[in-house]
Amino acid sequence: MKPALPRRQFLQGCSAAIAAMAGAKLTNLAFAKQDNPSDTLVVVFLRGGWDALNVVPPIAGDDRGFYEKARPDIQISNLLPLNDQFGLHPAMSPLYDLYQQGRAGVIHSVGLNFDTRSHFDAQEYIELGTPGAKNTASGWITRHLQTMGVSSILPSIATSGQPTSLLNFVPTVSLGAPEDFSLWGGDWREARMTALRAMYAGESLLHRAGLRTLDALDIVRPLTDGEYQPSNGAAYNDDEFGTQLKTVAQMIKLDAGLRVAAVDFGGWDTHEYQNDGDGGYMADLLNSLASGLANFYLDLDSGYTDKLSVVVVSEFGRRLVQNESYGTDHGHGSVMLTLGGNVNGGQVFGSFPGLHNDQLYDHADLAITTDYRSVLGELLAKRMGNADIESVFPGFSGSYNPLGIYK
Repeated sequence: MKPALPRRQFLQGCSAAIAAMAGAKLTNLAFAKQDNPSDTLVVVFLRGGWDALNVVPPIAGDDRGFYEKARPDIQISNLLPLNDQFGLHPAMSPLYDLYQQGRAGVIHSVGLNFDTRSHFDAQEYIELGTPGAKNTASGWITRHLQTMGVSSILPSIATSGQPTSLLNFVPTVSLGAPEDFSLWGGDWREARMTALRAMYAGESLLHRAGLRTLDALDIVRPLTDGEYQPSNGAAYNDDEFGTQLKTVAQMIKLDAGLRVAAVDFGGWDTHEYQNDGDGGYMADLLNSLASGLANFYLDLDSGYTDKLSVVVVSEFGRRLVQNESYGTDHGHGSVMLTLGGNVNGGQVFGSFPGLHNDQLYDHADLAITTDYRSVLGELLAKRMGNADIESVFPGFSGSYNPLGIYK
């Protein structure tokens, strides 16, 4: 027989459990029916401004010549051909098969069509969905979810703290790994759960939030009871990005109605020693990105990928001309990636403006021919069942121009 636990120690343990949940960055949750008629959207934000022109460089014609002249020390060769005009950085090879299978696509010369080279401002504008205005009270994902209505047990998660795109969406859970989202207690866990439920038996906002928190812990608990085994031989890298994607995969497989997952991947501010030939610092980042996404897709390719839409975005691209430190400085036009079972993949979307000096934005950067909101708007309309572009991106609906990226 287990020894009796003194009442004071028991209550102290309950209080500590509440603190532990707060430490896991759990916010208030909304609970309702467990249906999810639309895709699960996974938004990967590459923070730092990735060098789009070294991710998807031109491979032929005058633009290849302009590219090589501008980047004598950091140009990329041995490219994986995407079409007759562009190639993919060789470090992205883990994702190349999915591109060839039509499960992944590239959007070139896309981005925030607003003049800023500030990381903070550009990220805010993109995530708020209101370029040039930072006083917006909610993020674009928040407005999407509010427009559609919360009708699932677990509508949204963020794997690295709540981003601005989910600003003021209370039901978001910040969850880096399932084991971080659990109630400690060992043999006394059930007793603590019972005590906490009794403590939060009431009708106030605090009581309801507490009970929903405990319900959420029960939902996620199966993920913490044993080691996760990815499907189809998928093998995630033992890095932060791989861990985040593995967490999202587990949450999708709970079938608890997850609608949106926000994933962060930092380190893309490559001012110095960006690469060594086709290798180096940026190549390592790109390989981690491609490997993570490829294994994530493989893991979910057992009944989930037909309801999966992944989009990869960064706040801006980099200057065309390399700097004196063998890197690139903050630029303008960028590249987005998309991945999923209903992508019209195997294509490079968008209109490329060219790299001649007269074709560059401010005579320095890749120009933007596709507003990033058109890509996200098409994704929401085609895959998420939300055609209310004006509510999600105020003031943009008149400029919305779908590219045929999604089925």
